[in-house]
Amino acid sequence: MQGIAIAPLAAHGWKAEAADATGDILFVGTQTLASSKGIYAYRWNSDAGDLQAMGLAAWADNPTFLALSPDKKYLYAANEIDHFGGAKSGGVSAFSVSGEPGKLTFINAVPSEGWGTCHVTTDQTGRAVFCASYDNGSAASFQVEASGGLSQAVSHFQYTGHGPDADRQKGPHAHRVTVSPDNRFLLVNDLGLDCIHIYKLDAATARLTPNTPAEWKSEPGAGPRALRFHPNGRWAYCVEEMACAVVVLRWDAKVGSLTTVQRVSIKTDGFTGGTMTGSEIVITRDGAFAYAADRGDDTLSSFRVDPASGKLTFLGRTSCGGKIPRHIALDPTEKWLLVANQGSDDIAVIRRDSSTGELAAKATNTGISKPQCLVFL
Repeated sequence: MQGIAIAPLAAHGWKAEAADATGDILFVGTQTLASSKGIYAYRWNSDAGDLQAMGLAAWADNPTFLALSPDKKYLYAANEIDHFGGAKSGGVSAFSVSGEPGKLTFINAVPSEGWGTCHVTTDQTGRAVFCASYDNGSAASFQVEASGGLSQAVSHFQYTGHGPDADRQKGPHAHRVTVSPDNRFLLVNDLGLDCIHIYKLDAATARLTPNTPAEWKSEPGAGPRALRFHPNGRWAYCVEEMACAVVVLRWDAKVGSLTTVQRVSIKTDGFTGGTMTGSEIVITRDGAFAYAADRGDDTLSSFRVDPASGKLTFLGRTSCGGKIPRHIALDPTEKWLLVANQGSDDIAVIRRDSSTGELAAKATNTGISKPQCLVFL
């Protein structure tokens, strides 16, 4: 195989621990710059809010973001690296989920045509996969083969230009790829150029073509990082990393356009501990509540979502249960919010009140080296 080397688990001395036969499985993507070896699996008990380690699911090179196929048969990982098969490129890896619980079977890996590949997602049919590469500011699409593996890149877009921040925006920095609810468009958050690029998507071929309008522009220097659609498909929520804010956007599915509705800060008033940077947002299945993470003061902001306008009303701010919340996820029951705390090397589990949206003040923690992404099977 040409590309990312895949080694047997036994070669790294890892062995899965015994786990109960019931409960959901959580896959965790990590940075492999310290002691981590790839993607890990945990058995999740939603009654107790408890994680039980199942061991290394698959060896992988810096798999910092994960995405499940819609049928949950395959998992794709963004390999945030700058070397692939002798070329300057990141990678995207494909795994089969079938087989022993908590284990992933490697299928193939392909170059991302960019480097520092930090995000991956699938379309709504599972026939196409997309990635964003931060370091060089590019995005690419791939067809999914019958095996669940990936083709070489079908479409690739290299962005150019810069933003007003001389330190953070010297060039483009693609950070997120998001497929529209109707599967007709792909949106690419670009932190470096202060915009969200918009493409028309041909799901059958995974081919992308620039849309008209071609982009949504944020405030200068805001750095749009993450994006999440509301369950009703009418609104989207963009986390601006550098401005540390959430922007509510109206989505016009007919033409593929975004219009700013509201901008809400998630900064803590009077914070003097350093730079505040927004990272992630999640929305409940009923669309009633949203939660956004800030890595500057390690907090979670809770919001109520207005059912008529999509606007956010601030409810409160709580600790993320650790340091540097890179990613957050609701468990399948939505009774718990889980946080991948990169700085404190742990996953924090926080109880959630489904009726009020309130998050508990204290968390329980499970140690893991440099967690980056949480995906429930």
